[in-house]
Amino acid sequence: MKKTKKEFKVDERLKHIAFIMDGNGRWAKKRMLPRSVGHSFGVKSMEKTLNSCFKMGIEAVTVYAFSTENWTRPKQEVDSIIKLLREYIVDAKKHENVRYVFLGDKSILDEDLRNEMLKLEQDTKCLKNLLNIAFNYGGRAEIVKACNSLIENGLPITEEGISKNLYTSHVQDPDLIVRTGGEYRLSNFLMWQSAYSEIYVTDVLWPDFNEEELIKAIESFYRRKRRFGGLNKDEE
Repeated sequence: MKKTKKEFKVDERLKHIAFIMDGNGRWAKKRMLPRSVGHSFGVKSMEKTLNSCFKMGIEAVTVYAFSTENWTRPKQEVDSIIKLLREYIVDAKKHENVRYVFLGDKSILDEDLRNEMLKLEQDTKCLKNLLNIAFNYGGRAEIVKACNSLIENGLPITEEGISKNLYTSHVQDPDLIVRTGGEYRLSNFLMWQSAYSEIYVTDVLWPDFNEEELIKAIESFYRRKRRFGGLNKDEE
C-alpha cells in the first residue's frame, strides 16, 4: 500500500470492495426531508465513492442498491428508487472505462427497463473497471437459483458449481464489505461470496460517506490478518 498526501493507492490484496449503502432514509429524516431525497443524495455519494475506488486502483466494486425485500416499502419510495435507476442508466456512459453488471432477478422489472439494463451491460462489457449493481437482489435466492441451474443441467451440486452459477461468476469474491449506517448484519447480501470477506461497519450514513471514510475502511482492512481458515506463518 502506498500513501502520499496527494494520493492513496491499494495493492494486490484489495481488488474488490462491496458496499451495503445503508442510511439514506435516516439521513433524510434527520433533515425532515422525504426519503426519496435521501436516496437521491445516496446516488451522488455512490458516484463519488466509485470514482475514489477506481482512482485508488480497486478493480471491482459491488453496491447493494435494492433488495428483494425492499418491495415491501411504501410505493412512493419504491417508485422513486426505480426512477433513480432509470436516470442513472442514462447517465452511466459519462463514466469512462466502467463496465456495468446488474446482479439480481430482472424478470419482475418492466420490459423497457430490463432492456436498458441489458444494453448497458452489453455496451460496456469490454471496459476495465467493474461496477456490479445489485438490484432486486437476494443472496439466498441467488444460491437457490445456482443449485437449480446445476440440477436442471444434470450436474452435481458442488462449491465450484455453485460459484460458477452465481450472478457474480465474472468476478472474484469481495475482499472487503463496507456497511454504513451502523447496522451489524449482511441483510441477505452476497451470502455465499462473503464467506471470507473482511467486514467494516461505520455509523456514517451513506449520503455522508466520502473518500476520507473510504480510506478509514481500507486502512482497517490492511490491519487485518486474513487466514481463510488456516494460520499465518507467524502464528504456526
